[in-house]
Formats: sequence, C-alpha cells, structure tokens
Amino acid sequence: MVYNFKTMTQEQAEDIAYSWHYDGEYSFYDMEADQEDLVEFLDPEKRGDYTFIVLKDHTLVGFFSFTKIEANTIDIGLGMRPDLTGGGDGLAFVKAGVAFAESTFTPDKITLSVVTFNKRAIKVYEKAGFEAGSTFMQDTNGSRYEFLEMTLTY
Repeated sequence: MVYNFKTMTQEQAEDIAYSWHYDGEYSFYDMEADQEDLVEFLDPEKRGDYTFIVLKDHTLVGFFSFTKIEANTIDIGLGMRPDLTGGGDGLAFVKAGVAFAESTFTPDKITLSVVTFNKRAIKVYEKAGFEAGSTFMQDTNGSRYEFLEMTLTY
C-alpha cells in the first residue's frame, strides 16, 4: 500500500472536523467533542506545516500531525477516517506515518498518547513497535480520561 502525505488545507481540516464521526465510545475522537481541540485543529497557524492528510489511491484515508517536543523527539497525533477504522488497515497506516516521520524529521524517538480504553489502537501501536510507558489523567471532552504514553525508540 502506498500512502501519500500532503500538507493539510483549511478546507480539508474543516471537512475532517465537521464530517468525521466515530461510533460508540470512539465518538471520543470526534473533533467536535472537545472545543479546545477543535479550535486548534481549525487554526492554520496552530496546525502549521506539520499536519498532513494521508491519501491512498488519491482518496483521503486519514491525517497525521507531528510536533517536535525535544531535540530529537517527535510526538504524533493521528486519525483514520471513521469508516476505515477496525478494518485491518491500521497497522499499515501507522507504519506509513512512522516512515514519513523518520524520513522527514529523522528523530531518535517518536511518542504518542492514546486513551486507555482504546485497546484496538494500543494493539496496533504495539505491533508497529511502540512500547507502553506511564499513564496520566487528562481533562478532555467534558470529562477526565486516562491516557497511555507510548514510545518508539531507534
């Protein structure tokens, strides 16, 4: 599978923010579920040149954001189009994002945080080589949730 990364446009950010809706407990990931995240995602200045749409066969399948948090550490955020989640493409999608981060930023370490109830995503991240670290509590989406820090070290 070939995934192509392109800098996200404002129109694409708005489409993702307002039309991507996940089922059940995964509605936690709807952009509109947290106003602070929504504002940040829709602000081109805050999104910068480090948020990318991911295309497969010219079709939008997801997005990745990359944030440099230390000299050689990149933190990633990602989202897969709701109708594609749970279909078995998650590992290839995550590996494509990691490969893009490696070739673009040459980090020594890649980190991400995932809500602990998302066992499906945690399994994918582990298969991609991420190791579980500590957990932390964070206020988001109108409540308090436990998150797991995960790290991929080279």
